[in-house]
Amino acid sequence: MQIRFADARPQGDHALVVPVAGKDRSGLAVLDAAQQTVSTALDRQRFEGEASSVSEQFIDDNGSTRRLLVVGVGAGASGGETSEKLGGTAAARLQTSGEKTAVIDLSGLGYDADAAARVGLGAALRSWRYDRYRTKLKDNQKPTLDEIVVVGGDAGAAQRYDQRWAPVVEGVSLTRELVTEPANIIYPETFVERVRAAVDGTGLEIEVLDRTAMEKLGMGALLGVAQGSVREARLMILRWKGAGDGGQPTAFVGKGVTFDTGGISIKQAAGMEAMKWDMGGAGAVVGAMKALALRKAKANIVGICGLVENMPGGNAQRPGDVVTTMSGQTVEVINTDAEGRLVLGDAITYVQRNYKPATIIDLATLTGAILISLGHEWAGLFSNNDELAAKLQVAGDQSGDKLWRMPLAESFDRLIDSPIADMKNVGPREGGSITAAQFIQRFVENGVKWAHIDMAGKAWSDKAASTYDKGATGYGVRLLDQYVADVLER
Repeated sequence: MQIRFADARPQGDHALVVPVAGKDRSGLAVLDAAQQTVSTALDRQRFEGEASSVSEQFIDDNGSTRRLLVVGVGAGASGGETSEKLGGTAAARLQTSGEKTAVIDLSGLGYDADAAARVGLGAALRSWRYDRYRTKLKDNQKPTLDEIVVVGGDAGAAQRYDQRWAPVVEGVSLTRELVTEPANIIYPETFVERVRAAVDGTGLEIEVLDRTAMEKLGMGALLGVAQGSVREARLMILRWKGAGDGGQPTAFVGKGVTFDTGGISIKQAAGMEAMKWDMGGAGAVVGAMKALALRKAKANIVGICGLVENMPGGNAQRPGDVVTTMSGQTVEVINTDAEGRLVLGDAITYVQRNYKPATIIDLATLTGAILISLGHEWAGLFSNNDELAAKLQVAGDQSGDKLWRMPLAESFDRLIDSPIADMKNVGPREGGSITAAQFIQRFVENGVKWAHIDMAGKAWSDKAASTYDKGATGYGVRLLDQYVADVLER
């Protein structure tokens, strides 16, 4: 999708999108002679201009018939989220309409450069599709819209979009691609290959550890998860040095289970195909790293992706096995379907020993328990630092990748004590997302600020929203990008 910005509405054939704020019809003034006819039609339709509501009409425009979308932005609404909903709503409605170009006319709304740019951002994000394996689409199912022109915004909107938001679109798109691909296409080795190709030329440095290298480092927890699969594990490290060589970096750590059967503690068959997106945390990390590199973020970031496939087999890890982690701590594996925390434990140890980060933020589609708590509306946030948690929540609100803070406490930590090892990988059924976070925290060294984001309900959606269709959401990319912009680049 090409996003352009212009001072005036272009000539030629295009669909026209006009926003209205609630029942205020002043935005229709751009329609000139058609204004009264359109306003009357809106009255007949009981159109009240609520956010993301749409009235579709056809009007006479200087002797030609033009498709018109009147899109509600809500009464008194303003800000980035409103802008993104406008762009996303228009793109979704017109994507397979037969129109090739859409013009979104912001005249009279007084949008500044960022607000106008985020209209383009919403449109670009909502336009993302992945049709690689769809070979028999009917003509009316094929996307036709290939250009959106935003007019009437601040003169600096084009520059703002190119420098700030186009890189984010690229990062989110990479994450969605990785999450969408089936597990026979994306597994640890091909995940690495796909990322290498996607970030080539961005300035990101990449290092990859194979099984032999991880064995030498003593990563018994991560490798234990992978041992039942013929697909060997990988640890991928991405480095961005946007602030030079000085200071401690911030670390993003992602769970990358490219398919999760549950291992010997096998999941039920119904819905197991969804477990291709159990690498959503790692997907978010690489998408964020690409976005930060493309926009030349002035921050030093290291991204770590623990990549495994969790399969049953003759060599698979058994319930009751004890593994030794890279940290030296031992774990009794009670449930092989609680594998993501094992991967994260070794990945967090690796990044601490090799990069000495001041702050670690891990992202993982970790527990079904977080869905019981928060549904699909928020990801769960756990942290050992109130200031870090607060800054992440602000970034979540600004980016739309929302977070809800959950508790940590010694009483929960005791629930994962093991009678034969330092810890066990699951506690009781109650408080499952909390005990999972407590497990990860045991690998965080003293003095390191740490946050864990359980995004099990956010990586994939069964319903469309204003900036994504059904399927991969790209959750986490914008959260991390916004956190860097708000905290590390100030």
